[in-house]
Amino acid sequence: MNLIENKTFDSERALYNIVDTRVKGCTFAGEADGESVLKETRDVLIEDCSFSLRYPIWHAKKYELKNSKLDEKTRAALWYSDDGIIENTEIKGVKALRECRNTIVRNCDIDSPEFGWKTDNTTITDSTIVSEYIFLDAKNIEIDHLDFKGKYSFQYVDGLVIKNSNLDTKDAFWHSKNVTVTDSVVKGEYLAWFSEGLTLIRCKIIGTQPLCYCKDLKLIDCEMQDCDLSFEYSDVQADVKGHIDSVKNPKSGSITADSIGELIYEDSIMECRAEVKTRSQTDK
Repeated sequence: MNLIENKTFDSERALYNIVDTRVKGCTFAGEADGESVLKETRDVLIEDCSFSLRYPIWHAKKYELKNSKLDEKTRAALWYSDDGIIENTEIKGVKALRECRNTIVRNCDIDSPEFGWKTDNTTITDSTIVSEYIFLDAKNIEIDHLDFKGKYSFQYVDGLVIKNSNLDTKDAFWHSKNVTVTDSVVKGEYLAWFSEGLTLIRCKIIGTQPLCYCKDLKLIDCEMQDCDLSFEYSDVQADVKGHIDSVKNPKSGSITADSIGELIYEDSIMECRAEVKTRSQTDK
């Protein structure tokens, strides 16, 4: 493997099309303010590097990015890149990951609006992410031990598994398909409207008007806190531990909880036949 070590690059396409190369301890910054410094690379290991230039890693194949820092100036850092490993790395630029395939993210600290759009086959473990819009229109995502903060997250995703994570978001999972969330906290407003095939297992769900207009929705051994006007027009099978503030116009299926503050049937635009009952009623 070729070695490029302890150098500074700031020109346009400074290391364009390098192959089978280890880039170690380098700085990508300077007056030339060049874009696309590592575009079209193949089989490249990038480690202990710092980036402060736009579009640094585009169209890369079989790359590793380790122990590095990409600051706020690294706009759109990784696009159209496949078979990558990003590890122990801090990423701060907007639109950091887009239309990439087969990406592994481990132990990273990421603050990037519009992160992960239109990606395929992404795995994230032991990381923190702040992103206003994360994983829009992405597919085949696996997440374990993620601390996430954002707003409009996981919209239009297809194929998502989340485990052991904390999601502080807003209207997550809108129009999503085939999503399973296990042993996690999901805090937000208007959770998962228009989703299909969403399953929540041993999760704590926090926030107003969750889980409306859903198809094939399942809650297994979940808790719901501050959840009012829940399940409107949803096809749902829900087993909830504890209390639900209110349930409104559930379309079909079954909802069971220890207690329900209010069951609302009013102003419905469709026939709503879901069975709603408390645990005491179930035990009789």
